[in-house]
Amino acid sequence: MTRRLAQVAKKVGVSEATVSRVLNGKPGVSEATRQSVLTALDVLGYERPTQLRGERARLVGLVLPELQNPIFPAFAEVIGGALAQQGLTPVLCTQTKGGVSEADYVELLLQQQVSGVVFAGGLFAQADAPHDHYRLLAERRIPVVLVNASIDGLDFPCISCDDAVAVEQAWRHLASLGHEHIGLVLGPGDHVPSRRKLAAAQAVAEAAGTELPEEYVERSMFSLEGGQAATGRLLGRGVTGIICASDPLALGAVRAARRRGLAVPGDVSVVGFDDSAFMNCTEPPLTTVRQPIEAMGRAAVELLTAQIQGGEVPPGELLFEPELVVRGSTAQVRRG
Repeated sequence: MTRRLAQVAKKVGVSEATVSRVLNGKPGVSEATRQSVLTALDVLGYERPTQLRGERARLVGLVLPELQNPIFPAFAEVIGGALAQQGLTPVLCTQTKGGVSEADYVELLLQQQVSGVVFAGGLFAQADAPHDHYRLLAERRIPVVLVNASIDGLDFPCISCDDAVAVEQAWRHLASLGHEHIGLVLGPGDHVPSRRKLAAAQAVAEAAGTELPEEYVERSMFSLEGGQAATGRLLGRGVTGIICASDPLALGAVRAARRRGLAVPGDVSVVGFDDSAFMNCTEPPLTTVRQPIEAMGRAAVELLTAQIQGGEVPPGELLFEPELVVRGSTAQVRRG
């Protein structure tokens, strides 16, 4: 028993006491942690306690890459609520560093005979990542919906925010404020939404009779620290306006400017992407491009339930229009 506690605790990244509380049905543990512990039990080959086995026939896997970026809990809330309205129970599967992988979760969900799976962000949006577990779902004819862009060859229905429109809105906003040196902080090179944002920025620049210099584009992991490092490099090249591929990247950009003694928005204007929780409470409040999370989440569940009920859902992508939300992190460019 002690060995089992230790193994599960290590897999999930929590204390043995937390695992014990879950196994004994005690309160004081978040639902996300409880599900992670139960998932780890299954992956490690341990039997769940009898009282926790429950009914699994109407389960739907909701696979998220992380919970630190507030956009993913927001998607989980909308999708989970919409699933519950359909009489389906969401099983939250969140990857943790060194913990359960996306492929592990898919194997587990197949073992549990889930009704379907929704992926909101993940390896499907990275061209160079392994995709065998998605193909396994397709072979088993499990209903699947992807949120925010898939690579070629994965013919699942997909719900996406229109990255091209998002960048056009951000770029034109900065240009209207007089910014001529606009840089981008994007995700990794194989990240499809970031590729789309880059292509859109190049097209907008070309339409304006200029071009986007290669040195005005930086790539990073999706984190505040990554955004700070990437922005530090851009600021050294004379950029005055920065468009970021996520809100945490944008917050990192603000921090980088301040570390250099620059004011936001006095010296540098920053635009984020997502409009996740509390971006109106930052200092300064973040100008960002809002994803329509409510509409996207509900559409994803509608596509999934249509498949579960045996309906034909055409593969391909539904694009949702984003909205620029102007706050305090952007201002007229400083001359002189």
